[in-house]
Amino acid sequence: MLQSGQCIYYGGGHQGAESAFGEAAEKWGVTEVNFTFSGQQIARQKNVNELSDDDLQRGDISMELASKMMGRKYYDAEKIRKVLQTIFHMVNNGHQVFAVGYILEDNSVKGGTGWAVELAKLFNRPLSVFDQNKNQWFSWQNGAWKEDSPQIMHETFVGSGTRNLTEEGKKAVEKLFVDSFGSQ
Repeated sequence: MLQSGQCIYYGGGHQGAESAFGEAAEKWGVTEVNFTFSGQQIARQKNVNELSDDDLQRGDISMELASKMMGRKYYDAEKIRKVLQTIFHMVNNGHQVFAVGYILEDNSVKGGTGWAVELAKLFNRPLSVFDQNKNQWFSWQNGAWKEDSPQIMHETFVGSGTRNLTEEGKKAVEKLFVDSFGSQ
């Protein structure tokens, strides 16, 4: 079994799912790193890595491509671009990706969380999403979502997700850590 002290969790420090992942990481002794950019407000202030404009540029993507991949249009392009660039750094650093949110009919995930999911697919990373509508974990396998009970299996991982975390979503994050590292 992987030891929690060997692991690094990468997130964005936002309220909701990312805070739940951060709190669990802290409880289990996992190193936490939160990426952000100047002017962005985050809830968790543990090991904050404020990305410079040059850092952000390394994670840049065409907003047209992002809109196409996500199946939606973005109207506040400058702010959302920085958010997507920040998510790139999270996924680029963490090997395994976990998210809490809502899987949509087109197999994407609602909101900015969906960008972490799409990058994980693109980078061929192990990917699991807790769908708060179905109260179930799903893992991306062979181009489709399959019900699963995932575990943290890699030393670096990402936790992303909705700011509107349900009690079931919070419990799912906690159970992920228990299943991966044992009870506290």
